[in-house]
Amino acid sequence: MALALASLVLGPVDLAALWARDPDLARSLFIELRLPRTGLALAIGAGLGASGAAAQAFFRNPLASPDVLGPSSGAALGAVLAGYFLGAGVIGMAIGGLAGAGLSLLLLLALAGTGAAATRLVLAGVAVSMLLGVAINLSLSLAPSPFALYDLMFWLMGGLNDRSMTQLALAAPLILAGLFLLLRTAPSLDALTLGEEVAQSLGVGVVSVQWQVVLGIALATGAGVAVAGSIGFIGLIVPHLVRPFVGHRPGAAIAPAALAGAVLLTAADIAVRLVPAGLDLRLGVLTALIGAPFFLWLIMGRR
Repeated sequence: MALALASLVLGPVDLAALWARDPDLARSLFIELRLPRTGLALAIGAGLGASGAAAQAFFRNPLASPDVLGPSSGAALGAVLAGYFLGAGVIGMAIGGLAGAGLSLLLLLALAGTGAAATRLVLAGVAVSMLLGVAINLSLSLAPSPFALYDLMFWLMGGLNDRSMTQLALAAPLILAGLFLLLRTAPSLDALTLGEEVAQSLGVGVVSVQWQVVLGIALATGAGVAVAGSIGFIGLIVPHLVRPFVGHRPGAAIAPAALAGAVLLTAADIAVRLVPAGLDLRLGVLTALIGAPFFLWLIMGRR
C-alpha cells in the first residue's frame, strides 16, 4: 500500500507543489497519468509474478519463465502489426496485442495437441516463440519509416510512460482473469510435485490443470505486453524470492509471487521516474539489468 501511494505521488513533477499553483492541472495529471501508471504496474507485476511461479511449478524447472509459451511474443507482434501496418493508435495497438496473444495460444494448442506432456508443451512454446520472434524482426525491417522503427523499438523495450485509464481498463480484467485461473491450480500444482501418476491417483485432472496454467499465463502476460511492451525477468526472479517463505511448495508460491511481482515492478517504475532529466531509462531495460545477473547466478548455482 505504501509503495502504491509513493508511486502515485513521486515523479518528475511535484504534485503537492503543482496542486498549490493549479489544482485542476494537478488533478488531471493524477487521474490521467499517475493513476493508470500505478494501476498497470501493480496489475502487470502481479500477472508476471504469478505466471512465473505457475510456469516453474508446472514444468518443474526453476529456470522456466512465462515467455516459454509464446504469449509475450504474440502480443508484441500483434501490437506491431496493428500500430505500424494497420495504422491503429495506442488503443488499437493494445487490442492488436491482445489478439496476438490469443492467436499465439491457438498456435500453441495446434502444435502441442490436447493432453500434451509438459516437455512437448515446452518444445511447442519455444517453436512458437521463435516463429513469432522472426515475424517481429521481419516487421521491423519492413517498418514504413525510420521514425516508426524507432518508436517501435522504444515500445518493445517496455515501459509505462503515458499510459491511460482506457489501457488499464483493457488489460486489468484479463490479467485478473489469468490470476484467477492460476490461483485455482495451486493445490493441483503442489500435488504434481509427486509425479503425474500420483497426482492423478489423488484426483487431479492433469490435462485440465495443464490448460488452465497455459490459458492463465497467456492472459496474465499477454495483456501486460499488449499495453506496456516486453518487461522481462520479473516472472523468473520473483518465484525464487518467495518460495523459501512457503516451504518451497510450488503451488503455494503463486499468490505471494503475484504480490511480490506487483511490488517489484512498481518499485522499478518509481526508480525509472526518478532518473535524472535527460536520461531515458526504460522500465524493461531496468528489469533486465536487475534480472540478468540473477539469472546468471541461478545457472552457476545449478552447475
